[in-house]
This record gives sequence, C-alpha cells and structure tokens, in this order.
Amino acid sequence: MTAEAASAVSIGPVRGALIVLLVAVGVAFLVVGTVGLLRLPDVYNRMHATSKATTLGAASIALAAFVFYGPGGDGLIGLVTVVFLFVTAPTGAHMISQAAHRMGVGFYGGVEWPGEGGGERAEEVGQDGSETGSASPGDD
Repeated sequence: MTAEAASAVSIGPVRGALIVLLVAVGVAFLVVGTVGLLRLPDVYNRMHATSKATTLGAASIALAAFVFYGPGGDGLIGLVTVVFLFVTAPTGAHMISQAAHRMGVGFYGGVEWPGEGGGERAEEVGQDGSETGSASPGDD
C-alpha cells in the first residue's frame, strides 16, 4: 500500500482502540518470548518460550494490521500471516527439538527424552518387557 493510500484509511475510535490493544498484546508476548530466550537454561526451554510467545505476539500484531487495513489487500496479507505463523512455528519448533536431540543436546536438570529409559514407566517394565514392580497383590 502506498503512503497516500495508507493515509486515506480512516479508523473510528473503537477500531483504533482494538488496534492499539492488539499491538500492545503482541508487544507483551514478544517481550516475554525474548526474556524467555535470554533467561531459560537449554535449547528446549528456549524453543518453548520463543515458539509459543512470539507466535502469539506476531500473530496479534498481524491481526492489528488486518483490523487496520480491512479484509482486502494488505489486510488479507495480515490474515494470511497469522495462518502461516500458526502452521509453521510449531513445525519449526518440533524440527529444532528433533535436531537437538539427534545432536545429543541434553535436557536441563536431568530430565530425559520421553520414552528413552527414563521416568516411572521404565521402572515398571522389566528387561524382557514384562510388567514388574508396583502392581498390588490381586491385580492379576
């Protein structure tokens, strides 16, 4: 959209307040995601913070663009951006976590990858795969 066309867009007080609210919510989520990226201890935790918070933050700002420009033209681009973010961000985070796991990046605090010999399920299954352990008498 050109500068002349952008200046021709008129917004009412309710629409303006909604735009301001969406941008404020987006900025808040982006700040939380950035703080999570800087403060959390390992790649998995950082990825969690950035994928969730920044997706919601960027989507909120794209929704503000949709509200500002309306349903056609640049507003449609904002709406497509929201859909694209919600499809690609979880997929990207999943791929990054799989790659980190394959590279041997460990979890913070002794947590183990789900299904790899850790946790209480591994204690219940014996070497031959039979159930052992904490079953109470009479459960047969």
